[in-house]
Amino acid sequence: MNRRQKELLRILLTDIDEFLHVGDLAEELDCSEKTARNDLNKIDTLLQEYPSVELRRKRGTGVSLSAGSKDRVKLFNRIYQTEAISADDRLLEMAYQLLVSDKPLTLASLAEKYYSNRTTVRDELGRISRWLEGYDLALISKQRLGHLIKGKELNKRNALANLSELIPSESREKQQVLQLFPQHEINTLRKLLRDLQAHYPVRLTDGEFESLLIHALIMIKRTRQRSPIVLGQSDDDTGVKLDTYHMTAWLLNRLENALSVSFPENEYVYFTWHLESCRTAHNGEKAKSDGLVAGVVSQMTSQLRRMTMIRFEDDKVLKDGLETHLASALNRIRYGLTIRMPMLSEIKKKYAYMFSMVILAVEKINESYDLNIPEDEAAYLVLHFQASIERVQKEKTPVKQTVIVCDLGVGMSHLLQAKLEQSYQDVEILASISQRELPAFLEKHDTDMIISTTDINHFDAPVIVVSPLLESDDKERLEQFLQSIDQEGTNENEMLNTLKQLVDPETIYLGMNLEHRFEIVEMLASNLVREGFAEQKFVHSAMLREMSSATAIGGGVAIPHADPDFVKESVVYLAVLREPLQWGNEMVSVVFLLAISKDDQEMTKSLMQTIASISQNPSLMEKLNEAENISDILTVFEQ
Repeated sequence: MNRRQKELLRILLTDIDEFLHVGDLAEELDCSEKTARNDLNKIDTLLQEYPSVELRRKRGTGVSLSAGSKDRVKLFNRIYQTEAISADDRLLEMAYQLLVSDKPLTLASLAEKYYSNRTTVRDELGRISRWLEGYDLALISKQRLGHLIKGKELNKRNALANLSELIPSESREKQQVLQLFPQHEINTLRKLLRDLQAHYPVRLTDGEFESLLIHALIMIKRTRQRSPIVLGQSDDDTGVKLDTYHMTAWLLNRLENALSVSFPENEYVYFTWHLESCRTAHNGEKAKSDGLVAGVVSQMTSQLRRMTMIRFEDDKVLKDGLETHLASALNRIRYGLTIRMPMLSEIKKKYAYMFSMVILAVEKINESYDLNIPEDEAAYLVLHFQASIERVQKEKTPVKQTVIVCDLGVGMSHLLQAKLEQSYQDVEILASISQRELPAFLEKHDTDMIISTTDINHFDAPVIVVSPLLESDDKERLEQFLQSIDQEGTNENEMLNTLKQLVDPETIYLGMNLEHRFEIVEMLASNLVREGFAEQKFVHSAMLREMSSATAIGGGVAIPHADPDFVKESVVYLAVLREPLQWGNEMVSVVFLLAISKDDQEMTKSLMQTIASISQNPSLMEKLNEAENISDILTVFEQ
């Protein structure tokens, strides 16, 4: 049971045999009624172990607990006794204790506290140590003393706010982090944040609300531990001048009175940074008037237009979206705050081309404006540009001239036509006819596709058979059918042939055995320059790109690349590693170093899509990894 469920059971045991409304329980626990009902279901399952205990529910009356005296005592003991916790909760609590402790913690003490063995604790400390590197923090081990985290207080707080990253996404719950803090502090803060929104023009999304809640809880903890945030003079002035500071003062003054805590001035500035980042995200006019934001948006759209040949600057929706997002993003970067993109890995795989283009543009912007935009922020920008591409594609997608073939009567034909016209705006229904009328119709009308309710003889136009009721599986097949028509003429063999043209026997390396991805990128790029395919600056650009964000795209493949300005002649270098190598968060065994010149930029997207399709094809990947010579590699591209 988590803390909230224990509290719910305690209430039921205290008011034994009394019916309590679920709404009242939810209010007391500071959660939704749905959450309270889910907790009751979990408690009901747990109570099966106690024969005399019954959880009774009556519609319109509420819930009540009946229990024999012995089982009631056992349940009270279970609530208050210290129990071994789950592996996920143990990992979170260990990281939390390390981050807030100013004294080393020993393996023995951690193993004893969390009812585990030293080997397990040592493994989990290694996992925590690797995670801390992303926050520029180090887990130091001192012999006979224990383990201690070294780094800036701001970085420790950023790590504390993102503790949930330690848990696999499929089992991650926001509540797990909140359980590390006292419930009365959580309740007090929730109420004050709601009051703040009622008192001032502050609109917070659910995610922003939870983020401010966690940061404020961390402030309370660290203030009581006398571990204040340290700011430079210029940072302090920046925070105090913001009008958001007055909102912070309103909130923290009330928090100090409610919790008997006194925040130093720097904590006021620190919380103002967080609140300002949230406010800016919703303040469109302020974003548009910011010269830095406008400059970054202008350079980014211009840079991406040059690399992708897409006129992004003409998309007003994109421009407004970028200005709104970057206004808050640049504030976060300016103040050293972090935001995590939970779908970073998926975005890098699904939108490998656009992610790579955005990272290259971000590198130029970082250099021009002395910024340091991290890959998590860049991933959010990728979504804006990808949405713009899809809007353009939708506008350019020609309407498909379609005929419906249905022999089930006029009423059924009209029903199917109505469903199709409602769901597919890029499909124009020319007519609903019988199978007998089809040959004559096709002679008189240019038809892109045929939608039929029954199998029909082969005709020149593509045919798909659907149910006249157009059910969900029909729609799914029809979506795939429409996509296949759009992509007609581009098949996997042609794409592989394009890749083969750029891969030369002299640019293939088998059994490469280096220890780090940076070594592989540097070696391949240096060889590429030595052979005259690119300028010397290509090596630095490729290394900078790789350091900005690992170029693994999943499936054991990485696609390092560099600014096309430094490429003289398009080429692809291919390396098959002797053993899979850690490449960011992925394991990689096949590396494609892409060097595509400015004149050949139109092939970049299809090239990346080809490589992505290879990474998703286990058979092709196996053949590449097991290739004994260069001819084996070239054979794969000829299939």
